[in-house]
Amino acid sequence: MLLSLWKRHGLFVAAGALCILVNRQGLGPLWYAGVILLALSGAMRWSLWRRQRPPQGQEPIPVEVPVTGRWKALNGPGTKVPSHTHSHAQSYAIDLTRHPLKPTHPDPKFSWLWPLGRRPHRYPAFGAPVLAPGDGVIVSVGNRQRDHLSRTSLPGFVYLFLEGFIRSLGWPRHLWGNHIVLRLDQGTYAGFAHLKRGSLRVAVGDRVSAGQQLAEVGNSGNSSEPHLHFQLMNGPDSEVAQGVPFAWRYRHDDGAEHIGVPEDSTYFTPHESQPQRQ
Repeated sequence: MLLSLWKRHGLFVAAGALCILVNRQGLGPLWYAGVILLALSGAMRWSLWRRQRPPQGQEPIPVEVPVTGRWKALNGPGTKVPSHTHSHAQSYAIDLTRHPLKPTHPDPKFSWLWPLGRRPHRYPAFGAPVLAPGDGVIVSVGNRQRDHLSRTSLPGFVYLFLEGFIRSLGWPRHLWGNHIVLRLDQGTYAGFAHLKRGSLRVAVGDRVSAGQQLAEVGNSGNSSEPHLHFQLMNGPDSEVAQGVPFAWRYRHDDGAEHIGVPEDSTYFTPHESQPQRQ
């Protein structure tokens, strides 16, 4: 019960901010109530963050790469841990953007001012298949959020920072956008975020096998550009679960084979061509 209340720390932020904004009596009861609520929400969020710090010394779980083709690793555990933050079980999460050797059009670049954002279909990752990294059962899905414009400009990046903070106060779907949580047979849970609206091919309770297509990459939720956010965790609820390390088999552009997680800004492909099952 207490943990369920702690998960709603965002409501305390909203209530505290509202008390301060509507206060017209200076340092009165309403103002103090707002400050107390904000302080309480900060303490709740900090305690959740500490609870979600994973234990040291975990052995990485071997799983298949959930995409095919050539991709770039970003914000991953191959460079630092936590790769994102301990919050929402993202300690070992990784972001992937697609970069074919022969793209049909140049990748959109970051701009200082204009354009503020670009339509998601301009990016090679948008619509790319997302595959199951192992056998398991679907336990959670979300499929209704729109794919928004990219945030790849200086004003867009500032907006993304503010947007991300607000989204973090809500429910997981506000951060993840369209998403899937898959319970793998070996006992961990795989999370896939920022999926394309309407692309999900699975529903809760479906059993899937490794290499089966689950959805397509999109740009929903707290996303700067179309990419796949992937993570393993020890429970189905990202608000209270802890991140779990994983290991892939992959090749660098020079053909070198590796087992682990590629470092940030590394271009890689899955070690073997994974059969895509419809």
